[in-house]
Amino acid sequence: MKKAYKILLASFLLIMACDNDLDQVPPNVASSDSLTDFDGVVNAAYYYQLGAVTPMAVMGDFRADNALMDEEPFPEFDRFGADLTVMEDQFFGPFYTALYKSILSSNNVIENSTDATDIGEAKFLRALSYFKLVLVFGDVPVNLVANPNTTDLSIFERQPVAEVYDNVIIPDLMDAIAALDNSAIVSGRASQIAAQGLLGKVYVHRGDFANAEPLLASVVNGAASAGISLVGNFADIFVTDLNAEVIFVTQISSSIVDEYGFSEFWSWSGGLDTKSLMPLDPDLIAAFDAVANDTLDGGDVRRAVTVNDTLMASPKFPQTGGEDLDWIEMRLADAILLYAETLNENGATPSEVLALLDPIRTRAGLVPLDPAVLNTQALVRQAIRDERRLELAFEGHRWFDLVRTGTAEAELGLTIDSNYLLFPVPISEILATDGVITQNPGY
Repeated sequence: MKKAYKILLASFLLIMACDNDLDQVPPNVASSDSLTDFDGVVNAAYYYQLGAVTPMAVMGDFRADNALMDEEPFPEFDRFGADLTVMEDQFFGPFYTALYKSILSSNNVIENSTDATDIGEAKFLRALSYFKLVLVFGDVPVNLVANPNTTDLSIFERQPVAEVYDNVIIPDLMDAIAALDNSAIVSGRASQIAAQGLLGKVYVHRGDFANAEPLLASVVNGAASAGISLVGNFADIFVTDLNAEVIFVTQISSSIVDEYGFSEFWSWSGGLDTKSLMPLDPDLIAAFDAVANDTLDGGDVRRAVTVNDTLMASPKFPQTGGEDLDWIEMRLADAILLYAETLNENGATPSEVLALLDPIRTRAGLVPLDPAVLNTQALVRQAIRDERRLELAFEGHRWFDLVRTGTAEAELGLTIDSNYLLFPVPISEILATDGVITQNPGY
């Protein structure tokens, strides 16, 4: 198997069960005090990330202006009203459950293992889980122990986003940076540079560009020594797992059953799900067409990789072999664009900032951006946002970028109630806790 750690994972999952009504606290059959080797528990924390991949991919692009739903009631993704709760079973419920399962497995490792690397990986995965949860739901319950007392329902009270960042996500990632090195990148496991990149992204989402800058600088400037570089052919990024551009992925293999029981991300973008047979939003086509006069020769090569305006779908993740395609959580181009954004917000000159985009644009077949023309912070800011959209389309970033930059209404051309910048908390979780877990306003 191409991913060796999944061999151990498959055997470990045979002794795990989830029969608690509160999905976020599944019990481990093997008690933590009987374990001396926690590799299997770490692998379980990785495995549970799989269930969150497709829901977040759909939220990231179908909620935004990259993709559309066809079949009712799924166009609720574009209507920004209270009825989005009808998609709980397919998206928000599996997402929520999968991440809390990953968190519980991570807690077990952090609390009981004596292996520094295992603990570092577990802290990275716990931070990644909570980061995704707060992006999607805002305030969320926080559990940092392996065996929570679920008879005390107060533990399910949602904690403010700022506290989740300050007390969990940021400290966990700092610990992961200290505990990990970059030797595991080739195997797809968490690494120091992945933790630096994720923490940099966390600070960007918080608008804390001062703290984001040194972290993202470490990623961009340290990429080569970690064996990370921009892949020469843009299309190769999405057909070759663990390629040179990857900083961190959630690994996927057809030989391991995914807990997520619906169409996977590559089916959604490719128009293979009947709920959206032509998912491509014309607005994304227009965004690619807008750079037509900025090309070096034959046009933006990302266009053909990202959009098929005959089928009105995205071929970015090929359908053949899709069930073995990893989900890219962060790649070098993403980190470069975040670093450029951070430098711009921190007052760097247009020349310094735009030079970072040159390798990305050259690979795409575009001319470098001219700092004599884009000579203000505002112009550079928009240029970076435009570049992120084209570079990262159908990789689950767009909606969350629009929310963090406060540009969702302007870009979508809609008036959006601020309640609907978040997604609905699964009703099943609210009922299971007798209402201790509360619903987001507006739903």
